[in-house]
Amino acid sequence: MKIEDKHIVYFLGIGGIGMSALARWFIHLGKEVYGYDKTETPLTRKLSLEGAEIHYDDAANSIPEVIKFNKEDVLVVLTPAIPKDHQELNYLQNKNYPIYKRSEILGLITNDLYSVAVAGTHGKTTTSSMIAHILKVAGKSSVSLIGGILQGYESNLLIEGDHTPKTIAVLEADEYDRSFLKLSPDIAVVTSADADHLDIYLQHDEMKSSFKQFIEKVKPNGHVFVNESLTSWLINEKPEITNHSYSLDKGENKAANLHISGTDFVFDFHGEKEKIKGIRMPVPGNHNVENAVAAIAVSLQLGIDGESIKSALSSFGGVKRRFEYQIKRDDLVYIDDYAHHPTEIKAFLSSVKSIYPNKKITAIFQPHLFTRTRDFADGFAESLDMADEVVLMNIYPARELPIEGVTSKSIYERMKNPNKLIAKDNELLSIVSGIDSDVILTIGAGDIDRFVQPIKELLERKQ
Repeated sequence: MKIEDKHIVYFLGIGGIGMSALARWFIHLGKEVYGYDKTETPLTRKLSLEGAEIHYDDAANSIPEVIKFNKEDVLVVLTPAIPKDHQELNYLQNKNYPIYKRSEILGLITNDLYSVAVAGTHGKTTTSSMIAHILKVAGKSSVSLIGGILQGYESNLLIEGDHTPKTIAVLEADEYDRSFLKLSPDIAVVTSADADHLDIYLQHDEMKSSFKQFIEKVKPNGHVFVNESLTSWLINEKPEITNHSYSLDKGENKAANLHISGTDFVFDFHGEKEKIKGIRMPVPGNHNVENAVAAIAVSLQLGIDGESIKSALSSFGGVKRRFEYQIKRDDLVYIDDYAHHPTEIKAFLSSVKSIYPNKKITAIFQPHLFTRTRDFADGFAESLDMADEVVLMNIYPARELPIEGVTSKSIYERMKNPNKLIAKDNELLSIVSGIDSDVILTIGAGDIDRFVQPIKELLERKQ
């Protein structure tokens, strides 16, 4: 199948963060873009303004006529979040439409481009966004499809320059359902490989095996950049592949002289190719400095000079819902973050505590998935105990059905911190109005983001 031969693209699950970036790319190419999603969101509304035609009813008669009567000209793209009993999916399957996963389309798009694929159980969105931003600021021909909305661009698609065979493609490589194995990049980055998605992989070793397969798909004469903590088992052993290691303070590429100036993190980069002094990054957190180390090392490999990289990082606004300040005053701070794994929460809270060491911190957390809550309840409890006070919301189910005995109480009962409570959705704002803390955090990957603006407005009224 050749993408250039298709003029109509139909997305099942167009509102997903990865799917919407792909939809934007096809709109950019001048294709007719249509889509279904379960609910209307700010992202789908913006896609509609950009040229996509979207509906929200799952019914065969909701499929646009142009899709039904131009089968040979239609490309159907499916997200794994669409259930197997989805009416539109079944209609298209019964009519023998070829249906492709997002990862398959990414593979087709980038097969003839020089591509950088960033994988990892956490850190991949920020790292790929940093690389995309550096390339754009440096004026390097590139197209970047990111799994988050970049601050300052208000998009998950970044395009710089004309699209030519020399264009660099930057992609997030999603390990969920082994999607990243559809890619064959020139440069692969692995930021982390913590146990996760055990509903798919069952065992951590099986997931690690998939990461190994991912880096083995790198094209001849390619490069692999792996977090130093993984190098004992994650290495591409092909002689024509160059392996590189990085981390915050170890490996061939690392940070040095790290310190905090206000809320900026300032550091030197010590790498294989060169050293860059005095990098100032407005996106806080040691984990983000580590992500920046990876982005710098990759950017140097792509031929970007050190001063351009330094300048770009100083203007990097971050990714929406990644350490995103909603209120930043001397007397009150409110930060929203996407963290949904114990390791991510620990990194996030550690960074918050390092910036605000003498402030009272309240964390509001919405667990994501019943299986993840079941598998990592101890880890969630341990990481959340770092906050002074914790409000637990009910589990966001996403694609799952409830599991008997698995609720937010599974975390609550394991926590040692006595300052904790479980809140129903309709109780949350009332609880927030009574919080007496210097720093308030909302954390989670579900629909907790729908409370961000109401919480912000409530807190601003309290000043």
